Amino acid sequence: MTLAGDRQQTIADFIAQKILKQPGRVIKPDAPLISSGLIDSLSFVDLAVFVENTFGVRLKKSELNAAAFDTLDQLADLIARKQNP
Repeated sequence: MTLAGDRQQTIADFIAQKILKQPGRVIKPDAPLISSGLIDSLSFVDLAVFVENTFGVRLKKSELNAAAFDTLDQLADLIARKQNP
């Protein structure tokens, strides 16, 4: 698995276990998380905090939106840019 794939899997596991309470749920890398309503506004905050703490990045308020956070692919790309500026 690639580093991006590892990031995606870590995030998918967190969403499935902690947010959706469905540990066996598979979340595809391109599945919409926010725009589909899978993640609500309260869970979005939990996800943002998880990303910051797990990957050691700081997110700007302007990055906390569906354009940057709607899929695992987008999240992995955002984390990669933050870790390797």
